[in-house]
Amino acid sequence: MTDDHRTQHEEALRTRWHDALVAARGGAEGPDPLPYAENLLTRWAEPQRKYHTTAHLAAVLDRVDTLAGHAADADAVRLAAWFHDAVYRPDRSENEERSAVLAERALPEAGVPDAVSGEVARLVRLTVTHDPAPGDTNGEVLCDADLAILAAPPKEYGEYAAQVREEYGFVPDEAFREGRATVLRQLLGLPQLFRTPYGMREWEPKARQNLLTELELLTH
Repeated sequence: MTDDHRTQHEEALRTRWHDALVAARGGAEGPDPLPYAENLLTRWAEPQRKYHTTAHLAAVLDRVDTLAGHAADADAVRLAAWFHDAVYRPDRSENEERSAVLAERALPEAGVPDAVSGEVARLVRLTVTHDPAPGDTNGEVLCDADLAILAAPPKEYGEYAAQVREEYGFVPDEAFREGRATVLRQLLGLPQLFRTPYGMREWEPKARQNLLTELELLTH
């Protein structure tokens, strides 16, 4: 990404943050949204990130927009997308919890009602399992948006898999292959990866094929 493209990319994200935050406030006044956007963008640009970058954030926001009609509160889902990997250390296991706590601290301060802030934090915690309860339409939208990379065209999926490997560069090859294969088998063992009608129709078959292909490459 050139400097000009990066600037445009970040400016577009700032606008999306502003719009989602103002909508979530429900007409109430609040502090300037920009410092919150800058804090989050700094987090998403940390050097240990190879896949979980601002490009992933933008992609998840795009998919939330695609699925927004299914959500009970699309703006809460958009804010959850911003926070869902805001804390990300590949060598730590509590990233989602720390990201949820960050949302619980920042959003009320930013003028978001407590009920919406709580919903955002709940959604962030849901990305530990990507297993929303039946009827949890907000959760279904966020989880489907986050997992949609699994249905990418093969070349893009290969780049995603390589970026994940790079994030776990501290793990020896054999241990990584075993761990990744376990994750892939768990995903393939789910009755369905996607919960929204769009996700089930458009993403499920492609995602399963990508997962099978990667598993073959890892185990043969």
